Amino acid sequence: MNYKNKDFVDNLVKEHSTMLVRFLTRRMKSREDAEDIAQAAFMRLYTLDDVEGLSNAKAFLFQVAANMSIDQLRRQVLHKNYIDRERPIVSQDQSAMTTVVPDNVSLERELEAQETLRLIYASLEKLPQNARQAFILNRSKGMTYPAIAEQMGVSVSSVEKYILESLKHLRKVVERSEN
Repeated sequence: MNYKNKDFVDNLVKEHSTMLVRFLTRRMKSREDAEDIAQAAFMRLYTLDDVEGLSNAKAFLFQVAANMSIDQLRRQVLHKNYIDRERPIVSQDQSAMTTVVPDNVSLERELEAQETLRLIYASLEKLPQNARQAFILNRSKGMTYPAIAEQMGVSVSSVEKYILESLKHLRKVVERSEN
């Protein structure tokens, strides 16, 4: 970190942080996300070589924060699209963990399904704690992302990231087991 900008950035924080967070909250519809982006925007100013060369530091700060919020919103849309595509693969049925096998399924297919399920349960244990907890709360307990975020003490976007990480991991496990 470039500490020669510390006083300059500290003054910007004092003067504009409240206004910046309000601006970002209107864009993001989440105060937590707005605070995260504001902090990242201020941190970016630390990395500038010549902050004295900025003709309007406030405008630059708000533009950096606006660009970061656009990036975040794009990531949220991509994540939502990915989750929407994954939904048919991972059942929303709350009883999915204890499914009954139909009579017309062959014994071989039933054994394969049981083995895949064992692999999935085992691979859940290999996930990081937060990803595993978010996934289980959502898929097994039926909790919404905001409810999970509140229980875990993290932002909704963090919950989305955890569940996305879990889904990617489980998809790889299932694909490997099918090959």
